[in-house]
Amino acid sequence: MASHLANIYGTEQDRVNCSFYLKIGACRHGDRCSRKHIKPQFSQTVLLPNVYNNPSHTPEGLTMTKDELQADFDRFYEDFFIELCKYGNVQEMHVCDNIGDHLEGNVYVRYEWEAEANKAVEQLNNRWYGMRPLHAELSPVSDFREACCRQNELGECKREG
Repeated sequence: MASHLANIYGTEQDRVNCSFYLKIGACRHGDRCSRKHIKPQFSQTVLLPNVYNNPSHTPEGLTMTKDELQADFDRFYEDFFIELCKYGNVQEMHVCDNIGDHLEGNVYVRYEWEAEANKAVEQLNNRWYGMRPLHAELSPVSDFREACCRQNELGECKREG
């Protein structure tokens, strides 16, 4: 029995733990999810939900060219990356382009050490960005290849982006 539970832990067959939360650190059901969202006590990865306001998801963005949209993203990425480097050695930084409320504009940053991620969470929770308070939390995501929705990348996601 224990080996069976170990084999299904974190998969869609796991009826106790939310596989989506474990893979991407977010779940479209949020607090209403019927499965557990186990928040890590230690992690190298920090999640900052809904930080990047992608102009292409707004009426104003419809008038922007592809180059203008890319320039807007590049400015945000550089500015935020420099900010995140103040807390430690950033290994990876990813910004979600999905349109689902639980993913839109999420920033994931993986530090070299757990202590750096903890420092970032402590400091970022006292900061504002884009006239909004930041909310930082440790994330269970460790492999971003698994965290990316291939269906969304192909424009075929049926789970609200």
